[in-house]
Amino acid sequence: MEWLEASVATTGEGAERVSDALMASGARGTQIIDRAEMLAFRGQPGYGELFGEELFSGLPEHAVVKAWFSSLQDLNAARAAVAALRASGGAGLGPLSFETAAVKDEDWAENWKQYYKPVRVGKRIVIKPGWEPYSPAPRDLVIEMDPGMAFGTGTHETTRLCLRLIQKHFSGGRALDVGTGTGILAIALAKLGAGGVVAVDLDPVAVRVAGENVRRNGLEDAIVVMEGDLARGVSGRFSFACANILADAVISLAPGLYPLLAPGGRFLASGIIREREGDVLTKCQAAGYTLKDRETEGEWVALLMERGHA
Repeated sequence: MEWLEASVATTGEGAERVSDALMASGARGTQIIDRAEMLAFRGQPGYGELFGEELFSGLPEHAVVKAWFSSLQDLNAARAAVAALRASGGAGLGPLSFETAAVKDEDWAENWKQYYKPVRVGKRIVIKPGWEPYSPAPRDLVIEMDPGMAFGTGTHETTRLCLRLIQKHFSGGRALDVGTGTGILAIALAKLGAGGVVAVDLDPVAVRVAGENVRRNGLEDAIVVMEGDLARGVSGRFSFACANILADAVISLAPGLYPLLAPGGRFLASGIIREREGDVLTKCQAAGYTLKDRETEGEWVALLMERGHA
């Protein structure tokens, strides 16, 4: 299949806003290429060589958001959305230039490959692209990933926050991953000993990619991947649930998730920008949750909450 690719030049601070605008216009996936973010990883002890040195010479001066569309109508809607951002003043968003190209599925795969190397998140989890060799330490839990066309490779702040809090707080039992994307959090939960994981996503592309990654890690018997809207249609009780989605989606999810959690069950919510933390926490506390832990990275917040024991 041939995809229509848009590349929008922006800033590191504005990349998420541009990405959101492209997704709202019908993009089937986005990728942020930010020199500053990549440089932040280079040389960190224990994290491995995330990006090859040869890659830096070809990086763009500005942060770039790439998005892929299946129709010209959606591409034009994205062009209009970026033009609207530019017309509004675009404070902090950079040049907002808009370039297009046509790419095939196999070109997409090769484009992803150049940006991902093995990376350690927290004490035990190592995320390894399928095409990269890695020799694990004795206690390493290696997750082999192919990003495909879904969100979640371990390099984004929200994913790292989730993985660190999962390692810190997950102690077993049945688990739920809402908005699974590539399936990375579901796979981490399974490797940490979950007694069955249900992974849900609204996007059929994400469901396919997550299923492929589950099979790649040999976890077909431990993880069920299903298409669904938040937790609607999910049944049973869970000791742990995570949702690396946007603030408004977390607010929508929280009340319906509460009865699915066992008494004392934990709910990990991420994808929350700092200015929305108060909104999310207020709504979750009103639904019956108690805040137990939080972590931040950059502009992002992750909240670890607990259902009451009653």
